[in-house]
Amino acid sequence: MSTKPSLQVVKIGGNVIDNPSALASFLQDFARLTGPKLLVHGGGKIATQMAASMGIESQMIEGRRVTDEESLRIVTMVYAGWINKSIVAELQSLSCNALGLTGPDGGMVVSKKRSADPIDYGFVGDIVSVNAASLTGLIAAGFSPVFAPITADASGQLLNTNADTMAQALAIALSSIYNVTLTYCFEKKGVLMDPSDDDSVISSINPVSFIDLKEKGIVSAGMIPKLENALKAISEGVSVVRLCHADNLHKNNIGTKISA
Repeated sequence: MSTKPSLQVVKIGGNVIDNPSALASFLQDFARLTGPKLLVHGGGKIATQMAASMGIESQMIEGRRVTDEESLRIVTMVYAGWINKSIVAELQSLSCNALGLTGPDGGMVVSKKRSADPIDYGFVGDIVSVNAASLTGLIAAGFSPVFAPITADASGQLLNTNADTMAQALAIALSSIYNVTLTYCFEKKGVLMDPSDDDSVISSINPVSFIDLKEKGIVSAGMIPKLENALKAISEGVSVVRLCHADNLHKNNIGTKISA
């Protein structure tokens, strides 16, 4: 039996961030989690709205944001600034000792600019390494890190980074030190067999069933990279991986569980 301490890594999706009451309820639940914990948040629609107010058009390809130089400034301001600090302030008010971070802070997460071939997404980062030792030090000191999905490469270039991937990379890196539970919280009850039926939750997904679900078109669009991240996490040392509704963070047996 493992003697490693437990750690909960939780990722909260943008659709919950866009809903103030849903976010407030989720943060209360996160603050109530006992033991070491870490939160990764997405960006929601605020960056798109701010860009529009500044006359900057947001470009999306297959549901993914193209981050040009102007967009990079906006997502950094919104994700690492307004959203991150709003979450940290709210958690502090709930007696959760939160510490807002991005990849460059303490060299916690280093990335590289994604290749422009076959699609140029601009200033988008793919994660290269996680400084697990420094992060463990912060957690051991009693902090609950709250990560915004902004990283930087070795030259100091800021990069917009997928929050699901960031949660996965942090969970894998920390699994050498902790028994990590990774929970992807979003606005659905889990992965659905029928997108129009909120109760058609698929209870378990493994690599074989994922391929089948993808081929049948049951899993598509943004759910594909989310599940790819979840499957990679469970295959590389993360103890438990689950996708569930933000309201069910404390209900361990509800949602879609990922197995190797």
